[in-house]
Amino acid sequence: MNPLEIHHVSLMVRDLDDALEFYTGALGMRPRTDRPTSGVRGAWLDLGAHQVHLIEGTPPPAVGQHFAVRVDDLEAARRRLLDRGTDVSEAVAVGSARQAFLQDPSGNHIELHEPAPARGPQPNTASGQEKTP
Repeated sequence: MNPLEIHHVSLMVRDLDDALEFYTGALGMRPRTDRPTSGVRGAWLDLGAHQVHLIEGTPPPAVGQHFAVRVDDLEAARRRLLDRGTDVSEAVAVGSARQAFLQDPSGNHIELHEPAPARGPQPNTASGQEKTP
């Protein structure tokens, strides 16, 4: 086997309508229209090049499992969610990145992940020359 990347994450949600409003409204995911008909209510959402699948049912207890959404501005993402009335933890540094956590309406944990800025050539303020770290 040669795994390439994660294609999708599937989550159990108590109420599909509430979950759809949260994932599309609060997190900005886009609904897909290609989910096949099955005996279970659900929805597929796009998140960048990946998908989140929501399945209506009983979520398991949250005991550390989560998925992370990469954001380019963690404080702006936190403010937007807080303005919507969504509880979000304070941002903390983890290694060279920063993260904050929230929960969807069913209690599924979600990490907001802001990677460390890319380090390229840095200006040398003394000489006006660029230097590499």
